[in-house]
Amino acid sequence: MVVQTSGAAIAVESHPADGLLRADRLPHIWCPGCGIGTATDAFVRALSGSSIPIDRHVCVSGIGCTGRVAGYLNLDSFHTTHGRAIPFATGLKMARADLAVTVFSGDGDLFAIGGNHFLHAARRNIDLNVICVNNFNYGMTGGQGGPTTPVGSRTTTTQLGNREAPLNLPYFAAATGAVFVARWTVLHVRQLQAAFERALAKRGFRFIEVLAPCPISYGKSNDLGAGIDEMELYRRHCVVDDGVDLARAQVDLTADAPIYLGNFVDVERPVFQPVRASTGG
Repeated sequence: MVVQTSGAAIAVESHPADGLLRADRLPHIWCPGCGIGTATDAFVRALSGSSIPIDRHVCVSGIGCTGRVAGYLNLDSFHTTHGRAIPFATGLKMARADLAVTVFSGDGDLFAIGGNHFLHAARRNIDLNVICVNNFNYGMTGGQGGPTTPVGSRTTTTQLGNREAPLNLPYFAAATGAVFVARWTVLHVRQLQAAFERALAKRGFRFIEVLAPCPISYGKSNDLGAGIDEMELYRRHCVVDDGVDLARAQVDLTADAPIYLGNFVDVERPVFQPVRASTGG
């Protein structure tokens, strides 16, 4: 790329995101220290190396901070109603089997109001790539507790500490039939990008959980410090173990406990295909 300034032409090295982000919508809305931008960058880099043409990639999101990702990608993208990203994506895939459909949304959107849709899409093995940025709370609407909030965590709706057992997302995804299940953090950017690349190359229901800081809501309420402090917590406590018993893969940022990461499941099973009505005479 060449930029003209004051009559002089200056060569500027291209970036992997060039052409894949809607530059007219930047800067983004995410808070300082938020991990969603890092997850988006890793996904864009995976897209740039995909063997599937960009005009066949589609991104669908729901409501929430992560739900804004689809609007920043320079792809055919859909910002859907709360909890309904997977049904929208399923309809797209059923109508256009040639499309590579990614759902990119948050823990509340996908696993609270959207949890039933996740369960049945995984059970059917719909050919979808589902990415969940998990920051352990409803960050956009005030920092309320959600389905992944660890026990004991303080939020605006659990000010004395959360008493509900959270969902263990990789365990849930594997149990309901996902053919690829992974978890990485936004600190582990190379492994995260590689997991995205593997998921884009595979067919069936794929699920990647991305652990990310939310310093303004969850982090502040739980004395975790700034986003960089939560990244340091990941550095200290994360253990990469592809073969871990997923029943042990619960996350608790408020305890001195291991956080298991890895590409946990990578199997094959028949992909759901719609039955087409005959048009013959």
